[in-house]
Amino acid sequence: MSYHRTSYVCGPYRMTAPSTSDLKRRRRQLLHKLPPLDAVLRGSLIERYKRCGNPNCKCAAGPGHGPKFYLSVSYPGRSPQMDYVPQADYAQISERVANYTLVREILEEISEINHELLRRRGRRGAAAC
Repeated sequence: MSYHRTSYVCGPYRMTAPSTSDLKRRRRQLLHKLPPLDAVLRGSLIERYKRCGNPNCKCAAGPGHGPKFYLSVSYPGRSPQMDYVPQADYAQISERVANYTLVREILEEISEINHELLRRRGRRGAAAC
């Protein structure tokens, strides 16, 4: 696990490695930070403005009607899927998309902690032989 601290004078330097109990404590903290998984949504919110085509409409000279929001979700080998998000649902959908990012970040850190704990267990077992 690579914990780094930055110093204005010396630049980055390696901190003392956290103890096994510190790692386990941090993992428990991260698990408590996870949002409810039913409030997670993968994708990106896209803001769009559209012109209606009427030359007498104010949108003909301006940015267009909107903003209108769409949820864009990409799948391997396919075009991104775009779904309209009503203005009334925007805040909830935005929070769910942010939760997805948070879940990914937390899972990545938990995985790093688990990897370090596994490495330490392997060293302890090798020393016993």
